[in-house]
Amino acid sequence: MPVSPATRPFRSMPNNHHVSATLAKAVLDKKLTASAADNIQRWLTEPRYRESVSEIEQHIQRGDWKKLDDVFWTVIPFGTGGRRGRMYPIGSNAINDQTIGESAQGLADYVRSVKPAGPWSAAIAYDTRHRSREFAELCASILVANGFDKVWFIDAFRSTPELSFLVRYKQCDCGIMVTASHNPPSDNAVKVYWSNGAQLVPPHDAAIISRVARVAEIHRMSFDKAREEGHVILCRDEADRELLVQHRKQSLGGPRDLKIIYSPLHGVGEFNVRSLLEAVGFKDLEIYDRHRQPSGDFPNVPGNVSNPENAAVFDEIIHRARQTGAELILATDPDCDRMGAAAPVTNSPAGTWSTFNGNQLSALLCEFILRRQREAGHLHREHYVVTTLVTTLMLKRICDGFGVRCLNNNLVGFKWICSVMDEVGPHNFLYGTEESHGFLVGEYCRDKDGAVACMLMSELAAAVKAGGHSLWSHLHALYRKYGYHGERLVTIQMEGSDGMKRMQRLMDAFRQDTPRSLGGLRVTRLRDYLKGTLRTMLDGDEKPLDGPKDNLVFLETLEDGNYIAARPSGTEPKVKFYMFTYVAPEKVHDLAAVQTAMNQRLDAFAADLQTLAKGIL
Repeated sequence: MPVSPATRPFRSMPNNHHVSATLAKAVLDKKLTASAADNIQRWLTEPRYRESVSEIEQHIQRGDWKKLDDVFWTVIPFGTGGRRGRMYPIGSNAINDQTIGESAQGLADYVRSVKPAGPWSAAIAYDTRHRSREFAELCASILVANGFDKVWFIDAFRSTPELSFLVRYKQCDCGIMVTASHNPPSDNAVKVYWSNGAQLVPPHDAAIISRVARVAEIHRMSFDKAREEGHVILCRDEADRELLVQHRKQSLGGPRDLKIIYSPLHGVGEFNVRSLLEAVGFKDLEIYDRHRQPSGDFPNVPGNVSNPENAAVFDEIIHRARQTGAELILATDPDCDRMGAAAPVTNSPAGTWSTFNGNQLSALLCEFILRRQREAGHLHREHYVVTTLVTTLMLKRICDGFGVRCLNNNLVGFKWICSVMDEVGPHNFLYGTEESHGFLVGEYCRDKDGAVACMLMSELAAAVKAGGHSLWSHLHALYRKYGYHGERLVTIQMEGSDGMKRMQRLMDAFRQDTPRSLGGLRVTRLRDYLKGTLRTMLDGDEKPLDGPKDNLVFLETLEDGNYIAARPSGTEPKVKFYMFTYVAPEKVHDLAAVQTAMNQRLDAFAADLQTLAKGIL
């Protein structure tokens, strides 16, 4: 099998002593961090970075220290799912041919080590982001150069769940999805999948991270040659056809009288969502034209960030819905693994509209799925729903009401939901969901799926319409039955080379100098998932905590169900605060008054957290 690391002799930068002195002076002048200087020196002297020497040299000659510091201050982490960050032609802290290539090479090395006899196969897909196709071809060429006999390549923009499905359908050893999900246009990434179609979990995650860190040379062959030799196999039509078969099996049936507007937010979603909704009988479907064109610039969404978690992306679509009489708006993120929705507050589409947050959608679909399964006579006590520690506890209360298990002691990230599926057994799995707009039913893949979520949300909306209700009145009825649950997410961005230090300083402060009260409520307990302890604030008593290990803390207050969780993002430079409120059903006499009071409490939580963070940082 051909390998092609070097096509010309390595030329390190001339007068290396002078360069070292220049870098050292930039550090002394505080124009460059010491870690950036060290990484630049490596890229200038080690043969594996030979293609970047000229570009680095030009940056140094121009004195472009800020950019050099941004892209070299650290090595972009290969996290437990893959690598994600801003694209730039050079830099250890950027997405470029080198960092993507190292990721693919490290993955190939690991697969070969755990399955030394071969043969090896993989699946690869990509979304609408800039350079996604280039990076996908690069990954395919590296895998083939490392001995992979078959690389199933979806030769068009397609979704992350379709990649997950293809890994399972073709029984591949691994998969690569080139996407940065809902990140800004500047970003891209690779998500790495294992043979079960799920993103990496232990022990594979740490082992592949180690392999990526040890990559000394990237082996590569021509993508066109890999195709000619039959190692890269284009399979778009087959993947589309077989996934649609599996998607249709997840339908819960029911009425189809519903007028829908769907937005792919300039991503890949239309390729799966439109065909699925039409196949199961939703004919009155409009694709929102201003968001229809696939584009990595995401030109027509607020801030050019295509995230259905952001209510602002629905504003102009709601205007269109009022004009056309549409009754439901659906949107998916660029790689179509997340779903967002908006609906009229009353039965009149011309009236007031509101968007649902991820926790509300999770609860609505959970109750709908369990109710339909019970009506069909399929529900039994061994069935289970999977969610995460930072998703609404309304799911647990709904599951209790239906007599099924809710497995919610899981870390943030859909890979952990899918891991539980395989550990407990997928035959009794009903539904997986997380607060960040992720939803899954069925066994066909091991990742959240925006297309199926759109179908289920449409089926629910049509069903409640047939009963003379709106989605919002239906949600309010669930609040009266299971208690009012109000949640909110607040994030604090921490950009730059000192961002990680500030993130850790903030988390340390919550552990070591825990606030005595938040939002006017006394803090009673601290759950620390990194230390694995449960500390009572009144007497300082600590007990072992039953739960997974992660950099995650919970601050519980005096009132049951009112608490805050804090964690650093696993993919972006920010700390996330998850805030939860709860009022028991027997106390929900006046729902509007309860909502107002809990919104005020969330406002108070947020204000206190912002003040605390500002004081620490």
